[in-house]
Amino acid sequence: MSLIVRDATLEDAEDILAIYNYAAINTTAVWTDGPADLDSRREWMRARQAAGYPVLVAMKGRDVVGFASFGDFRSFPGYRHTVENSVYVGEQHHRLGVGRTLMAALIERATTLNKHTMVAAIEASNSASTGLHASFGFTEVGRMPEVGCKFGRWLDMVLMQKRLSSEVRP
Repeated sequence: MSLIVRDATLEDAEDILAIYNYAAINTTAVWTDGPADLDSRREWMRARQAAGYPVLVAMKGRDVVGFASFGDFRSFPGYRHTVENSVYVGEQHHRLGVGRTLMAALIERATTLNKHTMVAAIEASNSASTGLHASFGFTEVGRMPEVGCKFGRWLDMVLMQKRLSSEVRP
């Protein structure tokens, strides 16, 4: 069955929440100590979409198997050409090309929005994510030791980035 990526709607929020909460509870991909609720995921979606940023879902048939988005890297005006991405894949669909398909769609959207740089902040031991980003031309530009804590241990963050365009815009 082929994979389709489309813009998410609020009707997708429950599926997005399930994928997000699995990552939040079981992995270091999300640095929280507990699950999110449906209202917070819907508000997150509304805020991203109101800012003109995509929330995408990957569909296999009628099932949401992953989601992705990007938003402001930092809120100050000088950073307006830089976005930070997030890509999440349902646990049963890892290593099947879902993340790759979502990442390609995110990069295309960011380029269409005339963004200059895309950034990813990844837990250092997440080799699947750093490998995915590297395969799209992201390079490691920083490593921040022990900036987070989860599961009773300190977490390191790797910062990766990809230049999307070389134009200078006001």
